Amino acid sequence: MSDKKKNAELSENEEKKAKKTDSKKSQKSNKDKKNIFKRFANWCKDLKREFKRVSWPTKKSVFDNTVVVLSVVVLGSVLIGLLDTGLLKLMNVLMNL
Repeated sequence: MSDKKKNAELSENEEKKAKKTDSKKSQKSNKDKKNIFKRFANWCKDLKREFKRVSWPTKKSVFDNTVVVLSVVVLGSVLIGLLDTGLLKLMNVLMNL
């Protein structure tokens, strides 16, 4: 019996907490709906502030990194193509046996 009472009390407490959080969420959502233009203005201000904090790369470093990426892509493509061709020829030789 005592276990059932404890479980009932726990479930009642959980329900009360859930109701409180639901009411808080609904109050917040009502405030948010009223201030949509203010929220958008604040978002724009925050965005501008964040862009000022960004350390932008120089043109030279962007160019250098682009060259490295393109070189790796081309080299990888060539290696995969050669591997594919070699395996295809190996399969043809094995199929003709």
